[in-house]
Amino acid sequence: MKPSTIEKALGAMTIVAILAALEIAVRIGYVNVALTPSPSVVLAKTAGIIAAGSLWEPLRSTLYLLFTAYLLGSFLAIGFGLLMGRFQPLYDLFEPLIEFLRPLPKPALLPPLILFLGLGDAMKLTVVGMGVFFPVLVNTIQGVRGTDPVQLDVARTLGHSRASALVSVVLPSALPMIFAGLRVSLGLGLILVVIAEMLAGTGGVGYLIIDMQRSFQVANMYAWILILAVLGFALNYLFLQFERKAIPWAIPSST
Repeated sequence: MKPSTIEKALGAMTIVAILAALEIAVRIGYVNVALTPSPSVVLAKTAGIIAAGSLWEPLRSTLYLLFTAYLLGSFLAIGFGLLMGRFQPLYDLFEPLIEFLRPLPKPALLPPLILFLGLGDAMKLTVVGMGVFFPVLVNTIQGVRGTDPVQLDVARTLGHSRASALVSVVLPSALPMIFAGLRVSLGLGLILVVIAEMLAGTGGVGYLIIDMQRSFQVANMYAWILILAVLGFALNYLFLQFERKAIPWAIPSST
């Protein structure tokens, strides 16, 4: 068995051991079952949600908001990052503004966004899009600025224009950094869309979690949290598979 396979097996066993310990603690009364139901109860509630078909509508709403904002924010960040990384005057013009806005916690923008945009999808898309935008932008700029100058010199020698070199040389060179930013932004986007749904109270998985908490349906609340955890794991796994196919030269052979 390969070392990576052994490590993954040990990681899975750790999760199972923690869940088993929690199950035992709940059953023998060490944990208040009213606040923390046993994993078996949560799994049963999750299976019931899936069997009843009540999973798909809130999940569809959450995924729609996530991917719409993620794709728009990423597309704008990559395009703008290529230009900022390649053209120094543009970088000097916008870098102070970006560094002013980038560290600002995006959930802090929810109250003013609610004032201007209301509680609908526009507010949610805006806050998620802003959360996605900056990590991809910064990584794109760093990837562009790290392009080997020799490659650009060769492209000029072969008659490539600046625009052609940007697409055929700079972009492929920056792709590993861009994908790193995209992966980080995918997780941030999921977090932000759930927070926005909780505050807006207008649908989605985030709304259901907060609604279950308010109505003291604790087991159902944890079931939806489990669904979110599985969703986050699945999205990360699918992204890694896509990354391996898109930029195989940048993926270590051991992974």
